Amino acid sequence: MAEFIAIKNLSDDEKPREKLVLKGKGALSNVELLAILLATGTRKKSALDLAREILEKSNRNLDELAKLTVKDLCKIDGIGPAKAVTIVAAIELAGRRQQNQARAIPKIKSSKDAYEILRHHVQDLNYEEFWLLCLSRSGAVIAEHRIGEGGITGTVADPRKIFKLALDQMATGIIVCHNHPSGNLSPSEQDKDLTSKIRAAGKLLDINLMDHLIITQKQYFSFADEGLL
Repeated sequence: MAEFIAIKNLSDDEKPREKLVLKGKGALSNVELLAILLATGTRKKSALDLAREILEKSNRNLDELAKLTVKDLCKIDGIGPAKAVTIVAAIELAGRRQQNQARAIPKIKSSKDAYEILRHHVQDLNYEEFWLLCLSRSGAVIAEHRIGEGGITGTVADPRKIFKLALDQMATGIIVCHNHPSGNLSPSEQDKDLTSKIRAAGKLLDINLMDHLIITQKQYFSFADEGLL
C-alpha cells in the first residue's frame, strides 16, 4: 500500500489549489481538479487519493464519471453526501456550459445541429427520456421540453402532449429525441410506430416532424438522415 502523504506536506507546486493559482487551471490533471472539489480527505487518504479512486471507478473517463449519481459516489470509502453533491453539481455546471454553447446555433440546419442541443439532456442518463424541440418556420429553436421519462428499456411519449406544447409555442416544425442507455442506436419497432404517429398527427396540424433522433453517449441515429420520415 502506498505511503499516505497529506496534501499539506507537499510543496506548493504540487498542492492542487496552489498549483492552479501559480500555473493556471490548464496545468492541473483531472485528479488534481477533482481533489480541489473534494477539498479534504480522510485520516488515511488525501483528497488526491480520493480523487484517484473516483476516477478509477469511472475507468478514468469523464463521460463515465458524469453517469455516477450521489448514491454511487457515496459507496466510495471517504465520500459522503456533501462531497458527492459537490461533484455532481460541478459536472452539471460543465454540461450546462456546453449546452449554452450549443444554443449559440441560431437555426437547425442538420441533424447534427439538433444533436448538439439535445444530447446534453440525455446522453449521460441511465434511463430513457423523451425530448421535444419546437422550431420556427426559419428553423430557429423556440423551446425545448422534456416530454416523459421511463425505465432502462423504454419511455412513454404522448403525441397529444407533444402537439399541445408545439401549438402553445406557435411552432411550425418539431424535432423529437430519446436516448438509448444501452448504447444501441437501432430504432425499435415501437420507436418506428411512434414516429409514424407523430408525423401523421403533425400533417393534420400543419406542424412538420423534421426529425427523430436516438441518442447514445457518443453517437446518434437520425430518422431523417436514414430516409425513415
